[in-house]
Amino acid sequence: MSKLSKAYVTLMILPILMMVLAGTAIATGDAGGVTEDMWTVANRIIVDVYNQIAAISTVLAGLMSAVAVIGAKLSNNQHKVDQAWDWLKRIWVAWVIINGIGAFIAYVRPMLAGLNTIG
Repeated sequence: MSKLSKAYVTLMILPILMMVLAGTAIATGDAGGVTEDMWTVANRIIVDVYNQIAAISTVLAGLMSAVAVIGAKLSNNQHKVDQAWDWLKRIWVAWVIINGIGAFIAYVRPMLAGLNTIG
């Protein structure tokens, strides 16, 4: 591995490690007169993160689909065309799985409401 590629890898991994290892504080309790418990705050955070993941995955799926279609249309080699269509299928299957998880949870969660109590 050359010095340039090592420097590039280090430069790319460093911000990721900084984000992962950075400590975050989540305050629960009196937030402007509204008292929230830990589970309400956690649920809000999870929903927010999932919505961001779904939005990003949709944008990336559209972008990568465009790249795959353009690659298929501009290629003069049938093997490359077939590969581009295979990638297009993989992109949309991954998108359906990512967004399907959220749809499944949104559908099942109301059915399970109230079942977390004892007795």
